[in-house]
Amino acid sequence: MLQKTIGRLQGFIDPKNVLVITNESYLQIVADQAPDLEEEHIIGETVARNTAPCVAAAAALLYKKDPDAVMIVLPADHEIGKPDEFIQTLKTAVSAAEKYNSLVTIGIHPDRPETGYGYIQREKKPLSEDGAVYPVVKFEEKPNLERAEKFLKSGDYLWNGGIFIWKVSSIVDSFKKHMPEIYGLMNDLMDSDATSGEIDHFYRSCPSISVDYGIMEKAENVQVVPGSFEWNDVGSWKAVHDLSEKDENRNAKGDANTFFHKTSNSLIHSESNKLITLVGVENLAVVETEDSIMVINLDNAQDVKEVYEKIKSDEEKRGFL
Repeated sequence: MLQKTIGRLQGFIDPKNVLVITNESYLQIVADQAPDLEEEHIIGETVARNTAPCVAAAAALLYKKDPDAVMIVLPADHEIGKPDEFIQTLKTAVSAAEKYNSLVTIGIHPDRPETGYGYIQREKKPLSEDGAVYPVVKFEEKPNLERAEKFLKSGDYLWNGGIFIWKVSSIVDSFKKHMPEIYGLMNDLMDSDATSGEIDHFYRSCPSISVDYGIMEKAENVQVVPGSFEWNDVGSWKAVHDLSEKDENRNAKGDANTFFHKTSNSLIHSESNKLITLVGVENLAVVETEDSIMVINLDNAQDVKEVYEKIKSDEEKRGFL
């Protein structure tokens, strides 16, 4: 998926201008999988601090090279169809960021009342004459089903895809205004040689907070470009099921060691050679690793993160993570 994320930018962004921020333990893997990247453009996070510090670190490093450059933030776990339409949407967003000095995000047209995504409410009237750019009214957290159905019916709401476009100077100014603690650390990083030790100090000094909550929900100069390309955030087992090849009962086709009987709309993921069978159930994901098994209703796939945090805080169980 990392290769796909970089590859779909071919012809639009020079590989020499691609920066990857990843877990420190994945540095060599990224270098192997993306050999066209500059070595100094693969940055390792020593601790996880959510998306605001990640964006801040990238912005600080880019600001040193060109404060007026346009920065595009792309998660590497998205499955995107219609790549030509995706690139055209990015081009529209880049133009808006340059023209309005704004923070631009890409909104995905919802096709169902999804409760696992955040939403963006846009103004009814577009900002641009071509109707491609809208002012943002507000960001909405993941809704319950009733609210998600209202969002879908209104036509004013888009899924928040976590894709952002802005001038580097604009996002740096936004950190200065809305997150001065991180802005101070960004200045330190800009004034440094950005060694691994200095980047480590930056991350360990930052609070853990998302860029949505820390910046986007507070900023006034936020716009959204609706995207008509195919999009899936492969951040849950439901998304994996949606993208998998399925049999006539909508069961994700697994390996030879999976078997479904009177079962529908389900998924098995196994890292062992054990035969796993589902009988008389529906809408389940069964995930087996070396030392743990998880069974989850696909409608609750977004709850995995919450379960992870609870297990992490349990001294007896955290060793299984």
